[in-house]
Amino acid sequence: MTLPDAPVSPARRLGVGAAVVVVVLALAVTVGIGILRGGAAPTESVAVDQTTADAAPADVVYVHVFGAVAAPGLYVLPDGARVVDVVAAAGGFAENADGDAVNLARPIGDGEQLYVPVVGESPPATAAAPAGDGRVNLNTADAAALDTLPRIGAAMAERIIQWRESNGRFTSVEDLLAVPGIGDKMLEALRDLVTV
Repeated sequence: MTLPDAPVSPARRLGVGAAVVVVVLALAVTVGIGILRGGAAPTESVAVDQTTADAAPADVVYVHVFGAVAAPGLYVLPDGARVVDVVAAAGGFAENADGDAVNLARPIGDGEQLYVPVVGESPPATAAAPAGDGRVNLNTADAAALDTLPRIGAAMAERIIQWRESNGRFTSVEDLLAVPGIGDKMLEALRDLVTV
C-alpha cells in the first residue's frame, strides 16, 4: 500500500528558500572577496628608472605568474602576499591547472616567478645562472646548480629546494640554518659562495 505524498507546508518551503538564499549570498561574498584580493591588474612590462629604483615602495612585490592561470603576467601585490593571492590576481586557475601541485599558502617574494603546471605536467626546471660575481642564488638555483657547492650533494640540494618551496624565498644566507642538515660549519663554508 503506497501513501500519497504529503503536501509541503509553506513554512517548510520558506525555510528551504531561505537556506538557498544564504548559500547564494555566501558564494557571492566569497567571489567578491576573491575579486577584491585579486584586484591587481597585470602589467605587460615594467620600466624601472634607476634614479627612482631605490625609492620604490618596500611594501609591494613584483611577481611574474605564468602557465595554467586565466591571465598570466606580471603583478604588483602587497608585501606579505601568498601564492593564493597571486593566483587570484591572475584570474584563478585555468580549467586544466594542477592546483594540487602549487602550495597556495607559501609566501611570495619580490621578483619571484611562479609557474602553474597543467594536470600531469611537471614544472619546468628553473636553471639558475650564477650571480654576476659567480655566487649561486639560493632563490633561483636548481638542484644541479646547488650540487656544485662544496658539501652539498643531491639530497641536500633537494632539501634546500623543498625548504624554498615550503617557506618562500630565502631572505638571507643565514636562512640556510633552517634547512635540515645544515649547521653553523656548513653555513660558514657556503657563506661566500651563495647569495639571495
